[in-house]
Amino acid sequence: MNLSFKNRIAFFYLIATAMMVALVFIAIYLVIYNRVMSDIEYALNYEAIRHQKEIVIEGGIIRFVNRTEMEEREHRDVEVSPIFIQLVDPNGSVTDRSPNLKEGRLAFKRDAMRSLEQDDVLNGKRIRQLQIPIVDEGKLVGYIITAISIENSHQLLVTLRQLLLVMYPIVLLLLFGVTRWLAGKSIVPVKTILSTTNRITESNLNERIPLPEQKDELHQLTASINQLLARIESAMDREKQFTADASHELRTPLSVLRGTLEVLLRKPRSPEEYIDKIGLSIKEIDRMHHIVEQLLTLARFDHPSKTPVYSYIQVCDFIQDLIQRQQINWSEGNVEVVVSCPKQLQLNTDPGLLEVILDNLLSNAVKYSPAGSRIRIEVKEDPQVSISIIDQGVGIKQDDLDKIFQPFYRSDALNHKNIKGTGLGLSLVQKACDLLSIDLTVESELNKGSSFTLRF
Repeated sequence: MNLSFKNRIAFFYLIATAMMVALVFIAIYLVIYNRVMSDIEYALNYEAIRHQKEIVIEGGIIRFVNRTEMEEREHRDVEVSPIFIQLVDPNGSVTDRSPNLKEGRLAFKRDAMRSLEQDDVLNGKRIRQLQIPIVDEGKLVGYIITAISIENSHQLLVTLRQLLLVMYPIVLLLLFGVTRWLAGKSIVPVKTILSTTNRITESNLNERIPLPEQKDELHQLTASINQLLARIESAMDREKQFTADASHELRTPLSVLRGTLEVLLRKPRSPEEYIDKIGLSIKEIDRMHHIVEQLLTLARFDHPSKTPVYSYIQVCDFIQDLIQRQQINWSEGNVEVVVSCPKQLQLNTDPGLLEVILDNLLSNAVKYSPAGSRIRIEVKEDPQVSISIIDQGVGIKQDDLDKIFQPFYRSDALNHKNIKGTGLGLSLVQKACDLLSIDLTVESELNKGSSFTLRF
């Protein structure tokens, strides 16, 4: 249905309430109906039993013992709580009756050998009657028929039924109006959420939706939306910073390339000068290639479809193979790498992601360690599998420990201009650790070294 949220709430509530009110009204009517009919049945049976004791059988014909009793007002008047009594023989001929019957007759059922109740009309008025057989010495001698007016009771039930039918739509309309008003009051926080979210754009992501006073589901919804906005704002800030940093990092090698090529174009050069400048250009191209590769790797890690592919590896063999493959890149550092690892230790992990983690941590340890120093790789399996990479390098300032995993951030970069790097390695390490649910901790002391520990 093309209804507003407020009207839908009121409509659905109305449907449920309509069924409930209908059941209540039906129950009220049935209770009163049964009560009225029960009172009539009781009165009718009482009168039948009482007057059955006041009859006499004379010559096979039943008559009233005391005619004076029949002159009482209840038997004489038709309008005031009338009780009608009629005596008939087995063939239905009236042998005696109460004065209020006058010329009227009560309905008779022939050959009824048990008490029989029925509704009828007498002088245009509704009555209910009870026919009881009279037996003398095992022989049916006639019937006593007792009747009582139910006109007032019938009118009462009709009035009640009409009243309930009239009240039913009125109650529903009132309920719909009240429910619609309450629904409007209830969705005020929703309107506040809509108006606030419609105002929020990329330029004012710092705006938040006011929290409702009551801590109900709307409070939770508002808090969740505010948290979502905070995450979006944080992601946008990181994206802007990442884009700015990436542009800055790529601008430097491009400027070097442009300057080198412009120098070569100004005048003819010797072959040695061409070789030197071309070599410099190739280094800058390699640097840009390395930056782009790391940026692409970071982007892949952020993609929701990136999931680890687990398999079992021999930890010691894995680390030794990594050292042998990368040792040619570390030869200029002139450092010693020592591995301490329990034999036959297996680990269920993603080998590709683990290689990214260890490769970057080892590369940093080599780059920031002085010549002739030692780098230790310690693997433990108790109380849990852990890999620690400990160097004797320049260390990291305590204020920078929370920032080193940000893209392009390099601690104390001005004092380490001679150390090449893009500032993306530890970002890759952090992303890979998050994917593998690895707990990564850092301990460092300036000018004494750093320790990176992976706990699986």
